[in-house]
Amino acid sequence: MTTEFDLGRLLAERGAERYELHAKYLNHQLPRMLHTIGFDKVYERAEGAYFWDADGEDHLDMLAGFGVMGLGRHHPVVRKALHDVLDAQLADLTRFDCQPLPGLLAEKLLGHSPHLDRVFFGNSGTEAVETALKFARFVTGRPRVLYCDHAFHGLTTGSLSVNGESGFRDGFAPLLPDTAVPLGDVDALARELKKGDVAALIVEPIQGKGVHESPPGYLRAAQELLHKHKALLIADEVQTGLGRTGDFYAYQHEDGVEPDLVCVAKALSGGYVPVGATLGKDWIFKKVYSSMDRVLVHSASFGSNAQAMAAGLAVLSVMENEQIVANARATGEQLKSRLAALIDKYELLSDVRGRGLMVGIEFGRPDSLKLRSRWTMLQAARKGLFAQMVVVPLLRRHRILTQVSGDHLEVIKLIPPLIIGEPEVDRFVDAFTDVMDDAHSGGGLMWDFGKTLIKQAVANR
Repeated sequence: MTTEFDLGRLLAERGAERYELHAKYLNHQLPRMLHTIGFDKVYERAEGAYFWDADGEDHLDMLAGFGVMGLGRHHPVVRKALHDVLDAQLADLTRFDCQPLPGLLAEKLLGHSPHLDRVFFGNSGTEAVETALKFARFVTGRPRVLYCDHAFHGLTTGSLSVNGESGFRDGFAPLLPDTAVPLGDVDALARELKKGDVAALIVEPIQGKGVHESPPGYLRAAQELLHKHKALLIADEVQTGLGRTGDFYAYQHEDGVEPDLVCVAKALSGGYVPVGATLGKDWIFKKVYSSMDRVLVHSASFGSNAQAMAAGLAVLSVMENEQIVANARATGEQLKSRLAALIDKYELLSDVRGRGLMVGIEFGRPDSLKLRSRWTMLQAARKGLFAQMVVVPLLRRHRILTQVSGDHLEVIKLIPPLIIGEPEVDRFVDAFTDVMDDAHSGGGLMWDFGKTLIKQAVANR
């Protein structure tokens, strides 16, 4: 008996129901939010750094699926690798053999990761963090993991325990015994380490929320303190890794930093197959997997699957052959410098920061009376509304997809595909300039939309 399934026909028949289906069967607040801010677009196809809607108009992607689409969408090398691995009909996930692709990807990934020796493959960034937390607690025999204020490491229970945003944590206690310390505060770290129960510090070298970089010298000083107290340094590179910041890893911007465990995911997937990886030093893995009895003490049902491994190998090949890291560094510097040059022009623009193609644009209280009164009105309703006011016309008027860097933040985070170049920088800067001109001119378009956001914020209280 032959079972027929026609995906194209299904999408043609039911694709127009996308928002209704989501509202009925999935997270019902997502379509509601998208309708409210005018992001309820219908995208028909995507390639590279662009989407196209039903009218054939292009949209520049400056979000990259929150960093997943490092190579843009549907890179031909990654697509071919996935076609090839499916056509190969490998004997995948037998659980009792050693397929070649996981070993080959681990070898390739470790080639970019000096001082690290072994890899555990899972399915996501939060799972990579969970692995690092388990390994650190086991090998040190200590229960507590430190994390930094405003950190984001994932939303499963272990990673949520080291999440610095209360909005994500509220209502899910009790969590693991973990403690927040300020990013960059070596003295606070030292005080916690003296208590003798700390297994590790987990840190994003550049925090995704707000795009805050660890101060120069902090990671190395933290590493020295941790090792002095027989604790580990975990670098969460889920978003910052694989070239995002202009080096393969963000921690490599600081000399002498050698994390004991490193978490990666997102861009390693090529945008197709979920994958996460926890890289670590040899002694850590050998202590966790200390005997044949412990061979499955930590595992993942879909970890190391052939499709994910093929995608990862293809991604790393493209990164090497197309000089993706160098492009992220050069293009990111061009984007950041051109945006920073606008600070003196616009009183609502307070800061531009970041590394490579991870750029934060922060807005702040203006000086002029008219703008200040409008700013105050927005802040009274909900902090972060002005940044959302900028994001919306960038999409509606200029067909550029961006988003705010976190709840209650007046920061837009740009994390575009690492393949963008000067044309995309020109398009974004021109569009951003137009939107900021409108905001400073007292024109009605942005501020009228601000009233809509205020009403929504008040209604949600």
